[in-house]
Amino acid sequence: MAFTAARPVTNGTATFRRIRRGAACLLALCAVEWAAAAPRPNVGVVDVDLALVLAVDVSPSMSRAEQRAQREGYISAFRQPRLARVLASGPTGRIAVLYLEWAGPRQQSVIIPWTVLSDGRDAIALADALQGQPLTQGVGTSISGALSAAGQLLDRSGVRSMRRVIDLSGDGPNNIGPSVTAVRAALVARGITINGLPIAISRDTATDPFASYGESYLERYFEHCVIGGPGAFTVGITDAGDFESAIARKLMLEIATRPLPAIPAAYSRPPGFDCASAGERPGR
Repeated sequence: MAFTAARPVTNGTATFRRIRRGAACLLALCAVEWAAAAPRPNVGVVDVDLALVLAVDVSPSMSRAEQRAQREGYISAFRQPRLARVLASGPTGRIAVLYLEWAGPRQQSVIIPWTVLSDGRDAIALADALQGQPLTQGVGTSISGALSAAGQLLDRSGVRSMRRVIDLSGDGPNNIGPSVTAVRAALVARGITINGLPIAISRDTATDPFASYGESYLERYFEHCVIGGPGAFTVGITDAGDFESAIARKLMLEIATRPLPAIPAAYSRPPGFDCASAGERPGR
């Protein structure tokens, strides 16, 4: 939008004031239009019902088709009308969301920064912003690196919430970086919940160099080695067509769940699953 300078008249001061007021009104209208079309990043400290990091796997074993299906699953979930009703169900009626893509130990990219959602328009604006971002890909599968980065992002969120959740998707075990169970224990001890989206899609081993992990194995790996904290759960995916429904279900559960009593830091799962050596070959 261009502004044209007005000609000087006898009452120059009054004219300048009118021009200044008009320009301010036009700028205000522009700001309102932009705010309605874009997600609203958090400014200052805000009280929310949930601070949620969506930690999304973009390791090499995720094919471009799977990455697109995963991304579209999140976009579709935030556009669903019922999400707006769930957003309004908490005491403050708003949540804060950050979308993070991860692969190797030092490969964590914030695609959508901390954004406060209080109604359906906010959620749709976030979906639109996410749709406009290119897909990324890294090397390695460092769940521990992703969890560590997500924990730091929660600490720097600038929001106050009784519930802090990391929602991590992944199609294989941790294969590089620190021990995933040690990182999990540290986060759970701080009251952070880790939920999981294990992706166990069958692959054609003749054309795909990355072996797939069976639904049962990957589900058990996530349950024993990845998730933890108050109310932790997993929602598994076994087909690319499952992304949309699984992600929508998972988000609804996370947003609507009320705070649960903290789990003691000494909490541990029953023995019988080896988390330390359950890693695929590096580079996956």
